[in-house]
Amino acid sequence: MATLTLFLMALGSATRVMNAGLSCPDWPLCYGEFVPKEQMNLQVFLEWFHRLIASSLGCLMIVLTGVTWWLKSRLPKWLPALTTLCLGLIIFQGVLGGLTVTQLLRFDIVTAHLATGLLFFSCMLVLGSSLMPYQGTGVVNRLPWLSSLAVVLVYGQSILGGLVASQWAAHQCLAGAQLCRIMNNHIAGVVPPSLTVLTLVFLSWRTPALHPYLRGLGKLALGLLGLQILVGLSTLRLHLQVVGLTVAHQAIGASLLGTLVIFSVIAIRDRHQAEYVKPLQTVPISITGSLEPS
Repeated sequence: MATLTLFLMALGSATRVMNAGLSCPDWPLCYGEFVPKEQMNLQVFLEWFHRLIASSLGCLMIVLTGVTWWLKSRLPKWLPALTTLCLGLIIFQGVLGGLTVTQLLRFDIVTAHLATGLLFFSCMLVLGSSLMPYQGTGVVNRLPWLSSLAVVLVYGQSILGGLVASQWAAHQCLAGAQLCRIMNNHIAGVVPPSLTVLTLVFLSWRTPALHPYLRGLGKLALGLLGLQILVGLSTLRLHLQVVGLTVAHQAIGASLLGTLVIFSVIAIRDRHQAEYVKPLQTVPISITGSLEPS
């Protein structure tokens, strides 16, 4: 479901870039039909397919929530509550999706649509990484706090990027120096999350005996960060004329956020496991039978 959500967000980005957000003028149907055969073209297909995947994801979330409540006696106590929260998020996301059409792509609703989608994506990753088998090494130190800070900063930068996209600020700024403040804030906003991710990767590399899974996630985050900056610069240099680069910019940013979310959950689990595992202490006994301090 997390992978499907990532694909759905990329598809939504393609729908926006291709000016297909209002290709289906009504909601939840498209031209009053489930499949608008007569009106079907590339733009209508993008919007229709985006709704189809979103609806499928909602159905999967209903099934997952029902299963966790049905088997709650055999599952962690927090799991049904978290799946219910995720169900609420996707219902709210569906409402926002309808409002984007009925309110004619109002920028604040479009931005909230992206923000909720990223939040649901992160919750899916929290679910998966919390349930996967993992045996920590107990050497994470401050890495959980640093990775959590990176998650917050990257999420905020993603929302700012969504605001730029929903207002077409980059296009207007490059064309006539309008809304440049919003775009410049997004460009300047790259610095704090980038420095935080670089610090996280550096400390992960310097931490001895760190679990290979965490070390691999750190390398992946570094690669995604470098690729995201490169794609972003290329997008601006080409004046947002290449649709694939714009969509990739959104998808890579979401992937970076997801990688940091998984890193944070695994690192927190590593720390908690270390707190529960107490080293065995031996108390030597003298020949006379008295206890001596170890």
